[in-house]
Amino acid sequence: MASPSSDNSTPKGEPWVWFTSVGLLIGLSMVAGLLGLVLINGFSVFWAPQVPTVKFKDGTEIVGQFVQRRVRPNSPASDPQYERQYQIGLRELNSTSYVWVDELNITEEKIAPETLGLERMENGPAFITPKTIVDAAGKPHAMDATTFSMIRAEVEHASEIRERVLDINQNKIGLVNAEMEETRISLRRAEDRQEPTVELTDKLKTLDTKFAELKKEADEISKLTARAQLEGVDAKGRSVTIPFAGIVRAWEPNRMTTMDRIGLMFSRMHEFLFDAPREANTEGGLMPAIFGTLVMTVFMSLLVTPVGVIAAIYLKEYAKDGTVLRVVRICVNNLAGVPSIVFGVFGLGFFVYVLGGTIDQLFFSDQLKYNNNTPVFGTGGLLWCSLTLALMTLPVVIVATEEALSAVPRGMREASLAAGASKWQTVRDILLPASAPGILTGVILAMARGAGEVAPLMIVGVVKLAPTLPIDGLAPFLHLDRKFMHLGFHIYDLGFQSPDSDAARPMVFATTLLLIILVVCLNLGAITIRNRLRARFKGASF
Repeated sequence: MASPSSDNSTPKGEPWVWFTSVGLLIGLSMVAGLLGLVLINGFSVFWAPQVPTVKFKDGTEIVGQFVQRRVRPNSPASDPQYERQYQIGLRELNSTSYVWVDELNITEEKIAPETLGLERMENGPAFITPKTIVDAAGKPHAMDATTFSMIRAEVEHASEIRERVLDINQNKIGLVNAEMEETRISLRRAEDRQEPTVELTDKLKTLDTKFAELKKEADEISKLTARAQLEGVDAKGRSVTIPFAGIVRAWEPNRMTTMDRIGLMFSRMHEFLFDAPREANTEGGLMPAIFGTLVMTVFMSLLVTPVGVIAAIYLKEYAKDGTVLRVVRICVNNLAGVPSIVFGVFGLGFFVYVLGGTIDQLFFSDQLKYNNNTPVFGTGGLLWCSLTLALMTLPVVIVATEEALSAVPRGMREASLAAGASKWQTVRDILLPASAPGILTGVILAMARGAGEVAPLMIVGVVKLAPTLPIDGLAPFLHLDRKFMHLGFHIYDLGFQSPDSDAARPMVFATTLLLIILVVCLNLGAITIRNRLRARFKGASF
């Protein structure tokens, strides 16, 4: 009996190929959806829509920016009812910046051209109808065709005054404070050793005088806008007086053209990237957090790369195969699975308390003795955060480097040794250049993981708000002992520690988008270097 013919037109395993491709498609769709959600909500922070005046059945009105719409709680599924959220601002009068309103209670929603939007240093935004402008000389100006141009001029003048005062307080007074602190420590040391203190005392008096002069100068500059204010009314007819010194930006949301809105968007983005945060980090910029994240990630990469490469070279090229080597490899692989918070606890216990405390005792004993026992390196800082993350990402670099060394053809090793080169010369001149692209792959993975970690940094040195950057113009310029801000911790702080969750939510998406962009830029830079090295050694002859 003839065996039935089999259909061999379908390759074996083809259904599984389709199955895995569908899984890949689902995964990519989820990633694209997440990035799209972050992108849309992140850019909503910078866009300025129209601000309607909403009237209710009871005759009351609110003026605010529409935020979102949702199904009202306890609404029947068969007949869903909706409610809207508006950002009404004026937190000092309304006790909140956001309100939810039932759509059934809305009778009219109109666009009033006279509505003015204000971003302020405190109490969030404000939406008012302006009535009178009092300039810096104290002269009132009634509403006319040039009202908004006058408002914008006063806001720009107040912004210039704030920058001048900030420069005095942070830079000039900051330098004097640092010098005064050093002089006080020197004075206490001299008194303890019964040395002459006349010169130090005179220097301290001179610095006190200089400090008072700078403080007076800052106060005098602040008075230039003390009388300038904007008077208007809110949606409930209440009088509102807002000093121009506290206004960051003014715009007319219902009179702006599309180009005006785009210009305002770029202005807000510039503030977001280059200014310091304000209002409990829910407004303003993220320059300290961006700078801290970048410096920490680069410094961590500089620490982990040589250690990981040296360890991998020893394990691959020098260590003898045996039980000890197998145990070491198992430990390295298991180290990659340890939770990050464990590394944070280890960093706090070993790096901060043991290593940092020892450094303070050896090199900063006078600082501890004469500065109220204030630690220098015995507390959280940039150095310990970088070392903790370097230790956490070390297995990634070791494994990637070993794989890269294994991928180098055996003939290249044998040809080098046959030509009379030593083992180290072969590793240095043949294996390392050829495996550089693979090593950089491990560094890229380490940077991507380290830049997004939060848990260990919370324990070892990251803070909510850092008054100074880890790099500045004061010697030694790179201050490894300073605490710093980090984008990942900033997201956590906004999402879970902010007193105003509604105001913090847009900044959470914007900060997340910025962190993703920063990590992508760092990775693209490393990938570009890796591709150039790969192209260089692809056709090289040894």
